[in-house]
Amino acid sequence: MLSRKDKLVLLKFLSLFSIVRGYNILMIALAQYLASIYILSPDRPLRKVVFDLNLLAIVIASGLVIAGGYIINNFYDAEKDLINKPRKSMLDRLVSQRTKLTTYFILNFLSVLFASYVSFRAVMFFSAYIFGIWFYSHKLKRIPFVGNFVSATLAIAPFFAVFVYYKNFETVIFVHAIFLFLLILAREMIKDLENIAGDMAQNYKTVPILYGATLSKTLVSILVLLTLAPALLLIYNFDVGYMHIYFIGCIFLLILFMILLWISKAKKHYVWLHNILKLIIVVGVFSILLIDIDLVLNRIL
Repeated sequence: MLSRKDKLVLLKFLSLFSIVRGYNILMIALAQYLASIYILSPDRPLRKVVFDLNLLAIVIASGLVIAGGYIINNFYDAEKDLINKPRKSMLDRLVSQRTKLTTYFILNFLSVLFASYVSFRAVMFFSAYIFGIWFYSHKLKRIPFVGNFVSATLAIAPFFAVFVYYKNFETVIFVHAIFLFLLILAREMIKDLENIAGDMAQNYKTVPILYGATLSKTLVSILVLLTLAPALLLIYNFDVGYMHIYFIGCIFLLILFMILLWISKAKKHYVWLHNILKLIIVVGVFSILLIDIDLVLNRIL
């Protein structure tokens, strides 16, 4: 049996894991490795990619910065989250604001330390990434659409770091990146519809608050329609192996998403829509394996 003190320590650990969204960080790390193996360096031996210490340092630095970003975002949004996410907020409040800030600075310091193993340019990149996340949380997220755009850009920055490291500038990589960016941007816009109550209470100037839900839905629909373009390009113009099955499924799911979007009215509906886009993104990570299902075996041999 755990003592009361041990239970409190465990709850605080779970609270911190909830704040930094450890499951998201693990998924991003997996996506960075799969993208490196299958998309960015398909001709390199598998062992050289998996055991590349520079890549490992980039992945760890990315995870630390993202964790710090979630902490500083939680720090600024503490009052808003009490309204939008009451259950999660109660768990998050087990960790004091002082502890959050201390952890935030430690994580950022460690991220720069890991980046310094790679190169001075990596240090500059991750330092700029840290500043960008702070500036977004402090100022930009309150500006309609600009905040959404910056948030989506920051979300794909870890993949940009790996992309620059491998210096692979093939067109197919940019098309993949545009597809992911548009999906994330649409998800950010849906989150604004989902969180109207808390945003209004904290005087956030989001698109649905300033211009109404109809315009917000129109913008999301435009983003989803734009997402179909890179999906179709990846199906018909590039060799993505069996991953084309994923993109075909995405097209049908995104069409269903738009239908549901226009009949949605309550928060629970927007939560479902948010989860649909999250599902597409998560399944997309594992679908990278479909680009060449024999690739790993061949490279091991």
